[in-house]
Amino acid sequence: MSALGVSGIGTGRVLAVYIGMTFLRWIVGFFVLGTFIIFLADAVELIRRTVDRDTFSAATAVLASFYKTPSLTEEFLPFAVLFGAIFAFLALNRRLELAVMRGAGISAWQFVAPAVLVVAGIGIVTTTLYNPISAAGRERSDELVAQVRGKEALTLTGGSSIWFRQDGSDGPSIMHAGAASADGLTLYNVEAHLFDRQEHFIGRLEADTATLGDGAWRMLGVARYDADGNRTEDLIVDLPTALTPIEVREAVARPDAISFWNLPAAVQLAERAGLPAHRFALQYQMLLARPLLLSAMVLIAASVSLRMVRLGGVTRAVVGGVVAGFTLYIASAVASDLGEAGAVPPLLAAWMPGLAATLFGATALLYSEDG
Repeated sequence: MSALGVSGIGTGRVLAVYIGMTFLRWIVGFFVLGTFIIFLADAVELIRRTVDRDTFSAATAVLASFYKTPSLTEEFLPFAVLFGAIFAFLALNRRLELAVMRGAGISAWQFVAPAVLVVAGIGIVTTTLYNPISAAGRERSDELVAQVRGKEALTLTGGSSIWFRQDGSDGPSIMHAGAASADGLTLYNVEAHLFDRQEHFIGRLEADTATLGDGAWRMLGVARYDADGNRTEDLIVDLPTALTPIEVREAVARPDAISFWNLPAAVQLAERAGLPAHRFALQYQMLLARPLLLSAMVLIAASVSLRMVRLGGVTRAVVGGVVAGFTLYIASAVASDLGEAGAVPPLLAAWMPGLAATLFGATALLYSEDG
């Protein structure tokens, strides 16, 4: 009896590993395919938007898209898990493996559990390891995009273009930059519109970079224009500012360009300065909630696939998964917007979509399997 029990446990482990590896292969396959498509589309779009500029470089544009792709694929990951899980279920059914498992008395929960463990592990790895890589890549991509777009990019207001107003000892100024570093303390392709204390326009500065120092922006590679449009050049110009690093970070830095490990510090700095920290707190909580969201995708895939594959409804299973996935995506986007606006606490905005989807998937699977 003991030997049979040990044998059963061993067989169960082998089966769980086999199911987990099946799901992992399909999910990785969809993720790699999606990554390639995203990279190709982003590179083509960047080349299309910059090919007519004097600063255009195809190699730099492709490299910028390469660095940016990891951050874009983080948003695609839940869909890779959803479609990978659906097709894994379909593959197991096509080979009659699900029928054999059911015939052996194995319930749906027993072959869904290994898949949930796999995607929860994927969520942990992507949050703790992949996200810091994608954040660093996004910062480098912004630098390269600023190089490719050149100073003409300063006329654009979309994308990563940045505007803010500041006061200084010589008077106020309006800063405009094509891109910023992850901490927001270094700006690229900068233009500063200068005013005197009576708010009269007195000139403009254009610079390759501007780095915030002690009470001033250190601008490098500067072209100076006076109110009449006369041009002079300087290697270095210090532009006084009353802004602190924390205020600049809050105004300029994007949460998705800050590593998961650095987000708590960003939240604490903003809170100590009395500034709203909900953008950074929301990003941190969303990364923490990622394993739950990915697990919900597996439960949704199981709820729309298992019942339909037995009835021959493969197309209905795929369509059902697409509808469920995009519904969850829209709900997550709405919750995220509310969290960024401060209308909903970041903890609630980040965790509720995944929790609701998990409960929905589990309920649907219970109804499908147990009536």
